[in-house]
Parts: sequence; C-alpha cells; structure tokens
Amino acid sequence: MKIVLAFDKFKGSLDAARACELVREILPATHDAISKPMADGGDGTAAVMHSALGGEWRTVHVTGPLPGSIVAARYLWLPAARTAIIEMAAASGLALLRPEQRDPLRTTTFGTGELIRDAIALGAENIQLTIGGSATVDGGVGAAQALGWQFLDSTGQPVGLGGGVLQRIARILPARVPVSMSVLCDVDNPLCGEQGAAYVFGPQKGATPAMVECLDAGLSYLADRVRDQVGVEMRNLSGGGAAGGLAAGAVAFFGARLVPGVEAVMETIGLESALRGADWVVTGEGRFDEQSLRGKVVAGVAQAARRNGVKVAVLAGSVELEERRWRAAGVSTALALRTPGITLAEAMAWAPELLQAAGRRFVEHNLT
Repeated sequence: MKIVLAFDKFKGSLDAARACELVREILPATHDAISKPMADGGDGTAAVMHSALGGEWRTVHVTGPLPGSIVAARYLWLPAARTAIIEMAAASGLALLRPEQRDPLRTTTFGTGELIRDAIALGAENIQLTIGGSATVDGGVGAAQALGWQFLDSTGQPVGLGGGVLQRIARILPARVPVSMSVLCDVDNPLCGEQGAAYVFGPQKGATPAMVECLDAGLSYLADRVRDQVGVEMRNLSGGGAAGGLAAGAVAFFGARLVPGVEAVMETIGLESALRGADWVVTGEGRFDEQSLRGKVVAGVAQAARRNGVKVAVLAGSVELEERRWRAAGVSTALALRTPGITLAEAMAWAPELLQAAGRRFVEHNLT
C-alpha cells in the first residue's frame, strides 16, 4: 500500500516536516510511505519551500509589528532564480507580540515592506510573498510606505502607521516597485464586510467589537481612495482580505498577483506526482474547522487526492466540523488528537505522542 504524508504545521507544536516524520515512524514497514510536508501560504511556507528548492536564508533587522520595534526577520533567497520567498509573519506576525500588545489599530506591515526592499536591493526580480499569521489590519499601507508610497492627510502630512490611520488618508502618491510579485494566499476572504479582514480575523489580533467596526470602515475607505486615485479596485478581490488586507494592498501598490498558496506549494513540491498510484494521503493541522475548507492545506490536498482517486485521512489537533461537512469535502476519515479530558495546553505539549496515537488508530481501522 502506498501512503503519502502531507501535513501542515500544528501551530505552536509541530512543523510540517516533523508531523510527517512522526506518522511515518508508526506506519507498518510493509507500506510505501512518501513525505511531502505542506503549507498554504501562511507562516511555515518558506521552510517547506526551502526543503524543496534549497536556497539561502538572509536575516535583516526591520520594523516589527508595532511602530518603533525592531525584529530580526529572515527570508529565503534563491540566487539562481533571482527570487525571494518572504513570509510577512517574520516581520509583521502575531507571534512576535505578547497578548497584551495586540492592537491592530497600531500594528503595521512596514517591516514586511522593508524585507521586500532588501530583496530588491539584493537583485530580486521575483518575490513570492506568503502572508499568513499577521498581526495587522492596515491594508498593506505600511508595506507600501516602506517602498516609497506616500499616504497624506488633508494637511499634506504623512498619516503614520497602523490600521487606525486609514480614514485619515486624503491623497496617495505612488512609487514604482521594480519587481514581479505573487502573493500566496491561505484564505479567500474579501477585504471588507462581514467576511472581510477586520470582522473575521480582527478579533484574534486583539480587536474589540468597536475596533473591528473602525478597522472595517478604514479598509472600505482605503478601497475607495485607491479606486479613485490609483485606478485599482481592491474591495472585492477573492483573498484580498488575507493578512489584514495586505493581499489587496499588494495588488494595488505593487502590481502583485494573488495565487492560492496551497496550489503554489503543491506544484513546487510535486504533490500531484506523489499521489499517483497512492491508496491514502494523510494530512492534518492544529484545528480542522470551517476555515480549513477555505484555501487551507487540507482542502487543497483533498482536491488533489480526488483528482487522483486517493482516499484522504485527516489527523488534527481538534475536529470541529460535522462528519457530513468533512465527507462532502472528500475526506474519508478525520481523527482528533485532543480527546476528552485533555486540555489545550496538554494537547500542545504532548502533540508528538498524541499525533502518533491518532496515527495508530488510523492504521488499525484502515490499513490492517
């Protein structure tokens, strides 16, 4: 029997490669197992790409999520291809903040723009920007400012940084960004509205209900100013709400293309080829929920498996979908690592043991 292991990371517990390795260890030796660590354009994507493509890590000191803070952020440089793979989470990620520091009215993508600027100075002709795990809801305005764009208020002064300044923008002065850019999106949410960046993702970034309304109004205002002054419609882009609107901003300010991150990663690592002739693909992540079906790893793997006639098993920290939902998505079995009586903290601490235990349950019921 041929088994393909295509796990995403278990955020805060296991990276994708380690998850694949742990399940491979408990598979019967009589089965042919192939590991294909996965990502979807979120944090961890550059590491998966590095495993597949090689390249060099470059570390740069840039502005962190909060104005005035400095972080050491790295990106992947592929010199032969003149390509940089940049994770915005390395500079502007939620994991860089303590819980009490989370404030999307203040947080900025300026440091991500500084990483892009460094790559251009290094000679990058192509940039792949991965945008999961953000701390920001600034529509990409901070990143654009780092690359020379000016956003001025009614008095002609710069509006400053953060998601709270967007409604102060009166005039936009463009700057040329001389690079071809693709943005690897891990969600399909639009910029504004109930399914947009502020309402769906703002609370996890520290936004109160009142702040969510302010942020959404700011993104809507920004979309109008960009439409009128730059000539780009960013409001209804599928995936434009990713990373607090950085995805839509990258289209408007850098001429970027939005691409489904999971598809870009699958193509890079050769997942389709690995699935040919396979009996099962085993995938998973920290939480298997409704968002998993919107451009995340599990959905992408399931679609690829369906094209190749391969059954899909999901081993996830928790399974929060009804069986009818995951079966409709092409999943044959879904098992949770966290069983009754185990706290979230315990589940994260014991993730390796729990993943292997779930893997053994999968083997017992499906491979023997």
